[in-house]
Amino acid sequence: MNRVYLDNAATTPVSEAVLEKMLPYFRQQYGNASSVYQTGREARRAIDEARRQAAAAINAKPAEVYFTGGGSESDNWAIKGAAFARRDKGNHIITTSIEHHAVLHTCQWLEKQGFEVTYLPVDEYGRVTAQQVEQAITDRTILLSIMAANNEIGTLEPIADIAKVAHEHKVLFHTDAVQAFGSVPVDVEAWGVDMLTLSAHKFHGPKGVGLLYIRQGTRLDNLVHGGAQERGRRAGTENLAGIVGMAQAMEIAAANQQENSRRISALRDRLIQGILHSILDVRLNGHPEDRLPGNVNVSIRYIEGEAMLLRLDLAGIAASSGSACTSGSLDPSHVLLAIGLPHEIAHGSLRFSLSDESTQADVDAVLTLLPPIVQTLRDMSPIYPKKEV
Repeated sequence: MNRVYLDNAATTPVSEAVLEKMLPYFRQQYGNASSVYQTGREARRAIDEARRQAAAAINAKPAEVYFTGGGSESDNWAIKGAAFARRDKGNHIITTSIEHHAVLHTCQWLEKQGFEVTYLPVDEYGRVTAQQVEQAITDRTILLSIMAANNEIGTLEPIADIAKVAHEHKVLFHTDAVQAFGSVPVDVEAWGVDMLTLSAHKFHGPKGVGLLYIRQGTRLDNLVHGGAQERGRRAGTENLAGIVGMAQAMEIAAANQQENSRRISALRDRLIQGILHSILDVRLNGHPEDRLPGNVNVSIRYIEGEAMLLRLDLAGIAASSGSACTSGSLDPSHVLLAIGLPHEIAHGSLRFSLSDESTQADVDAVLTLLPPIVQTLRDMSPIYPKKEV
């Protein structure tokens, strides 16, 4: 059975070009970049080149790029580092109610350390406005952290507008751009952000490596202590192969972003329209236009997302649900609740996320298999309104 993979927001396969670039750094050029002999110097040169590649892909300076262990670490470093570095100026942080848990849980932890956090509400599409942000800023506000694109519903936020407000009030601005990079243009100068998070495995790079962009002059406490790596700001022997792979993946993703986004958007729209036309009582979640090219998130009434996921998996289709069932929680997605969905509708949500490797045949497979799966589950549902014979 040919499997259809449509969960690229969770992770993507490492591309052949990235894997080829990485392989020598496991066996031939395996040196520790902190060593002074030739093998170590070769490793240092590889990291320096990777830093230049990564910086160019987001229009940053190489000195502003710091490699980390992934997106969650980068989010933690940006938020905790900025909060403690600026504690003498204030203790107020602003974020949104739909952030990734790497941001939300970090903010919740900081509340236990004496910081105050405002969690801004979003509209029915998952958007927050620059005006909302400005109204929430006080003379004690030291940091904003607002994602560029939502990982569940795909909505794009007005990052440049928010950054402008932040700088007018002399507040640091961090954005989690993990889902955005490779799908939309990511330019730290055009956006005006002070810090930005990326994770390699979201755009055909390896898992376990990410980066944090830190604008020059931004004061940030260290998160990981113990060594002088990353110019004394992030201790730990560098993940040489991972860093090289991430930089290569960034270069490829940035170069192909416009063409890939055009093609993927067409597949996305075909999938959305097909689902809405073939299944009754379906709601599209997220902004209808300002959304990631590869994101399709729908709520299908009267049945649960987990049941649909299991049947799709048996049919050879990998997707994800808006429900947190698989993590042991009975609560639906915090994002879907934040956009105003009642629990029973939020529980019936599916997310399909496409990449540049997705095809029309993948979309057609979903449109062929999903409607009968939905009908079968609805026929079994005690809450589905049955037609009288």
